Amino acid sequence: MFRIAVDWLALEITGDIAAVGLLVFIQWAPMIFLGPYGAMIADRFSKRITVAVAYACFAILAAVLGVVTLTGAVQLWHIVAIAFAMGLIYTVEVPARVVLLSEMVPPEHLQNAISVYAIVFWSGGVVGPVVSGILIATAGTAWSILTFSIACAGVAITVWLLRVAELRIVPPTASIRPEFRATLRYARSKPTIFWPLVLLAFFAVFTLPVGVVLSGMAKFVYESGSAGFGLYSSLLAAGALAGAVLSTRVRILRLRTVIILGASFAAAQLTLGLVPSAPAFLVLLVGVGCVRLVYEVVSDSLVQLSCNPLVRGRIVSLYVAVLAGGQAVGGPLLGALSDLLGPRSALIVSAAVAMIATIVIGILVAKRSSLTLAFRRGRGLSMLSIVSREPN
Repeated sequence: MFRIAVDWLALEITGDIAAVGLLVFIQWAPMIFLGPYGAMIADRFSKRITVAVAYACFAILAAVLGVVTLTGAVQLWHIVAIAFAMGLIYTVEVPARVVLLSEMVPPEHLQNAISVYAIVFWSGGVVGPVVSGILIATAGTAWSILTFSIACAGVAITVWLLRVAELRIVPPTASIRPEFRATLRYARSKPTIFWPLVLLAFFAVFTLPVGVVLSGMAKFVYESGSAGFGLYSSLLAAGALAGAVLSTRVRILRLRTVIILGASFAAAQLTLGLVPSAPAFLVLLVGVGCVRLVYEVVSDSLVQLSCNPLVRGRIVSLYVAVLAGGQAVGGPLLGALSDLLGPRSALIVSAAVAMIATIVIGILVAKRSSLTLAFRRGRGLSMLSIVSREPN
């Protein structure tokens, strides 16, 4: 809800898609530079209390912005300041939240827990944009922001009331400084962590900030307004919800699976930019959301299950730093491309770059692992697969 509301509010104030991209950068920039310190805090303190306090802060910040918007005095700098403050909190909240999830389930159930978390998250992603779009169109942007504030307060209370005795608490570390270089060396030594991070960097820049382009599609291409923007986001989230359910069927995590899913995601988003009609665009949004979420869950699960639980918070922080850094760069980049080339062309170009990067990474992984890329035909076979060079 909050993302839709503030993006539309910035677009209304400035009339510039690049302003929406700027908000993405402002919100994610703190994670780039302060992510290791956020992970240090997540490692040293109670994850439950950290997450609860973070969401209480989100509730307060959203309430302030909502009230300012309600009075009609809101300016772009108000939105930027709130987005930056939330970005600072995210540096602590994200690694704490991810580790808290691992504390709630045994290791053998972590993959399914990530999938269930994604189902709950994207269920909100389906309902939230629709409710936000309706509230913006009928009552005004301020009420959408205030509703988000109430929701954050509910999350803070729920997390605070978790039964501590049933948590599998990871012992806090005694480190007084984030050993970022050691974290990088650890990630580089494990291909199942390193290559998903490299692939994620490209997708975070060129495909994940798609909301920036969707705002332009709603305002300038299909002229569907805030309700249309909310609909596009909801359809994307509906597909992601289906993808979250589908991801629970993935039983074996492999690096090759992540690469193939990444290529599928890039291809789906490329097709989304190529379709000329609004009905086909709406249908493909669901498909893009589905493939995207399966890719994200499988990639995230592979990285988390490949690392030692004692350093999971720091690896997750590195993962999120790549995700945040990519979107911080990609948001303004896609906004500028949309202003320069048009939203549809920006969608095509960005997806094509992600596709090329995925193919190159697939070739590099295949060479290092004595594997090769293969194209196959036949019922039940993937057209693109990574197979052994050795004859059967």
